[in-house]
Amino acid sequence: MIADLQCVVLDCSDPLELAEFYQSLLGGALNQQDRRWSLDDSWTTLHTPSGLVLAFQRAADYSPPVWPDPSRPQQFHLDFGVTDLDRAQEQVLALGATVLEGGSGERGWRIYADPAGHPFCLVRH
Repeated sequence: MIADLQCVVLDCSDPLELAEFYQSLLGGALNQQDRRWSLDDSWTTLHTPSGLVLAFQRAADYSPPVWPDPSRPQQFHLDFGVTDLDRAQEQVLALGATVLEGGSGERGWRIYADPAGHPFCLVRH
């Protein structure tokens, strides 16, 4: 095992509005303090009673998916928690991932694509 699932991140035009919708559906706490993420107008989190964390990320010029039209597919990415970003990067690259954005300095996450091109992040615990 390389990582554990930290949260599912959904792109949207209004993170708080979408988070409130899912809070009404699932319960839980909006924007609970969590050292893994900083909170601002472009990022809202929902910690659900089951332990699942959903995050909502503002996407510039967001266009919602149209089911089942493949020209406007579903839009989300997964965040995986790791203790050592460098080691985890070596492992996911060996599995076929590619680096999309490696980050710099002390930033606590890096962005990759899986072999089919879906984005995911490794996030330092």
